[in-house]
Amino acid sequence: MTNVHPDAAVAARINKWLEGNYDAGTKAAIRRMLDEKRFDELTDAFYRDLEFGTGGLRGIMGHGTNRVNRYTIGMATQGLSNYLKKVYPGEQIRVVIAHDNRNNGVELARVTAGVFSANGFRVFFFDALRPTPELSFAIRELNCHSGVMLTASHNPREYNGYKAYWRDGGQVIAPHDKNIIAEVSKVDSIDKVKFEAVDENISMIGSEMDRLYIARLLKTTVRPDVIREQNDLNIVFSPIHGAAVKLVPDTLRAAGFTNVNLVEEQCITDGNFPTVVYPNPEEEEAMTLALRMAETTGADLVMATDPDADRVGVAVKNGSGGYTLLNGNQTGSLLIHYLLEAWRDGGRMYGNEYVVKTIVTTGLIDKIAASMDVTCYNVLTGFKYIGALMTELEGKEHFIAGGEESYGYLIGDHVRDKDAVVACLAIAEMTACYKSQGKTLIDALTGIYLEYGLYREKLISLTKKGKAGAAEIRALMESFRKNPPAELGGEKIALVRDYISSTERNIATGIETKLDFPSSNVLQFITETGSVISARPSGTEPKIKFYISVKCDLPEPDLLPQKNDELENRIDTITRHLAT
Repeated sequence: MTNVHPDAAVAARINKWLEGNYDAGTKAAIRRMLDEKRFDELTDAFYRDLEFGTGGLRGIMGHGTNRVNRYTIGMATQGLSNYLKKVYPGEQIRVVIAHDNRNNGVELARVTAGVFSANGFRVFFFDALRPTPELSFAIRELNCHSGVMLTASHNPREYNGYKAYWRDGGQVIAPHDKNIIAEVSKVDSIDKVKFEAVDENISMIGSEMDRLYIARLLKTTVRPDVIREQNDLNIVFSPIHGAAVKLVPDTLRAAGFTNVNLVEEQCITDGNFPTVVYPNPEEEEAMTLALRMAETTGADLVMATDPDADRVGVAVKNGSGGYTLLNGNQTGSLLIHYLLEAWRDGGRMYGNEYVVKTIVTTGLIDKIAASMDVTCYNVLTGFKYIGALMTELEGKEHFIAGGEESYGYLIGDHVRDKDAVVACLAIAEMTACYKSQGKTLIDALTGIYLEYGLYREKLISLTKKGKAGAAEIRALMESFRKNPPAELGGEKIALVRDYISSTERNIATGIETKLDFPSSNVLQFITETGSVISARPSGTEPKIKFYISVKCDLPEPDLLPQKNDELENRIDTITRHLAT
């Protein structure tokens, strides 16, 4: 049954907004929804409060406790303010605020700045849209205690969000995330929010921070000679209407690349994303205009970033005269291999270097790092865990790079989040280096497969919207835990890792061992042939995600098409099994 009148708990939440100190426009919109009997929509808007997940606070914009609006953002900011005062009593607290091109982003950033300033904080406010990694950089550069980025990353146009950062420049993690949620929950009325901005507490920042940021990125290049040699590398770039519109082209040109061509239609900063269905470089459709331009101009490299410029999609020339889209695992493997070789060949390895990846990112990176005697750490899904490990190891070990399968990478330790701006620079340099050797990135990737084995990965996302969808996802994970499969796609399960209890169980022996990870709602099934199937509810979207990774040897390059087909068939078989 659908469109059922909200239950008593939801009705009480709705009435609180209708009777509270909310603006007239908000109240009128809620009454209109009631008059039009849009009960399912009202229930979804009010059945819960937005919570900090893997990416912070994120949701659909609109009216209600489960929506992103000036009130939910204001209450979150007041709760964060209260927590900062507890953690840093007596200090002059300093925060940075930035936003991307999302609709209402400027207004919500101003609300955030206003609440912080009304709490007596020193607020640094970017004068226009900026990439998420530059927010992280500014926190560190300005010695701030915290920062907030108003963004919904690559989500559809109806979303916006609020990423909270700590003084190391990384997203908040335990115990701060839970403690912030606890403080936010105490802000049970908007009357407890200090909405009135104190203008003298707010300082605008702009191009001076851009210059510092770009100067730091240029220090990450490992073979500047190849950039000089291949300075006319034909690059097509699209910011997909987002925050990288200036920073990526400016950085590439500052590094020495002279042939950077922009997809002008997508350089218009528009939160409606008029040229794409989803502003996500993981989606082939979002790369359409960039690929069309590449085919016209004969580009060597195509790159596109998401709205807040922390993810990058890549397409490269293939041997058939067209372009091949790389997935996140392939780009990550290429980058790690290229960087480690450059560090080794340049005599920069001293025995304490490391790279980081997430547990759902390809095992190929582990093999590459091991072959060069570099530690590869695995962390939970979410780049905030990579940032947290970097902070923990700062001054003890030397970070080279990190990456995750969802198109996020970081080269260098200037920030504590994924950085598509520096990734674009590294990818361009890498492409230039291989071009100087008469190779494409496809050639380089084939060489990696010949040396380390062929890996194929696939992500399957099932969308389950609203309150009913959330319950369905919980039930599915509970079913996997209570009745784990004995096999998937004909491959027998050898190990089951349950990250909620941080245990690994050997199916053959029944022996359980402890995993050194924080508790997280992730399950992994490792088969006897080495396939890895991970199940994980998204922290930022109404989805459950299945990550499938399979592998085999590649004895010679001519066998690549055949072996790829075999691995794709294995993935399809596992996918069908998961769907039943």
